[in-house]
Amino acid sequence: MNKIVIATKNAGKVREFAALFAKRGIDVKSLLDFPDVPDVEETGSTFAENARLKAEAISHRFGCPVIADDSGLVVDALGGRPGVYSARYAGEDKNDARNIAKLLHELEGVPMEQRTARFHCALAVAIPGRPTAVVEAACEGYIAEAPRGEGGFGYDPVFYLPEKGKTMAELTPEEKNEISHRAKALAKLDEQWDDIMGGEGRME
Repeated sequence: MNKIVIATKNAGKVREFAALFAKRGIDVKSLLDFPDVPDVEETGSTFAENARLKAEAISHRFGCPVIADDSGLVVDALGGRPGVYSARYAGEDKNDARNIAKLLHELEGVPMEQRTARFHCALAVAIPGRPTAVVEAACEGYIAEAPRGEGGFGYDPVFYLPEKGKTMAELTPEEKNEISHRAKALAKLDEQWDDIMGGEGRME
């Protein structure tokens, strides 16, 4: 397999997938290449359920292998919010700045040691005629008291990595691709690729 469709219209995610798949010789297409495809309603209560819904719907439409991810931010002090509502936490228009502002407001006064959080990623691979595979991974950190950095997208400017002394948005794309929740999930996917692809070869 040398081509796969990523079921997202998020340009930031597309860049991450393209960078991670390029070294494996796999051409990445996304829903940005198919603007007429309607959004799949995310009705699941978990990241894994939403990833599966998206992957299976788009794979059925195109009749080809599709990877969908559902990912988001889980904050312990907020009982796991924003969770599956991460992208639209402050409204259906999915505005990153407003999402961050709402998050920081809700954490106002919470000391740093209690601002533990993780980015969680579920990846679903839907291939016509085969069971859908799902892998999950997380990246642990803290929520900073103010945004820092110009890179990344989403909540990256407030996701602080103590081992790096930086927020996710202050990392280079290469650094992020080494430690991100999506990179970890893709590493797990690579380990299982032979089985998922029915012996058609690893992503190498």
